[in-house]
Amino acid sequence: MADDGIPKFKLVLVGDGGTGKTTFVKRHLSGEFEKKYIATIGVEVHPLTFTTTKGKLVFNTWDTAGQEKFGGLRDGYYIQGKCAIIMFDVTSRITYKNVPNWHRDLVRVCENIPIVLCGNKVDIKERKVKAKTITFHRKKNLQYYDISAKSNYNFEKPFLWLARKLTGEPDLDFVEAPALQPPEVQIDANLMMQYNQEMEAAAAMPLPEEDDDL
Repeated sequence: MADDGIPKFKLVLVGDGGTGKTTFVKRHLSGEFEKKYIATIGVEVHPLTFTTTKGKLVFNTWDTAGQEKFGGLRDGYYIQGKCAIIMFDVTSRITYKNVPNWHRDLVRVCENIPIVLCGNKVDIKERKVKAKTITFHRKKNLQYYDISAKSNYNFEKPFLWLARKLTGEPDLDFVEAPALQPPEVQIDANLMMQYNQEMEAAAAMPLPEEDDDL
């Protein structure tokens, strides 16, 4: 808690380089305006404020500023993280294949925190990572959302899910939308409906049997 009484939560944003983490965090105008750079660990912290039915809350969202291109992130990046978003790019299979590594690094330092897995860039027609292959969140009990940072599609979903978990208020809602950058791309509503149906169908399928704990 800060002096102003507004609850603040450190949100760790991880995933391979090029998956759109920075684009995602920069959609929220106030967070972009008030961001701070921590030179010692090479991160930008974007305070993303949401107005909820229980008052305001802030996700101090830590973005790597490209550090992940040089291998893993330092523990200082994860320490005292209260929640996390792991991001991959649905047009790049390798970024999904690397999700377990990010998850392992994260939970090694931050045990038992709420985590959302996000598949970004669903606005791009050539989707490579299909709904039926996205099973990692089910194995590890995470929440999953398709998102498109550039179109603002589902932008609020991960934050709302995390806010409900962190406050222990399952009925909490956002009462006003945050000011976001105007969409850079338009999404195809029919395609998003199709993706939603595919995710629902996939969720009803039994998990594949795998020996190696991917």
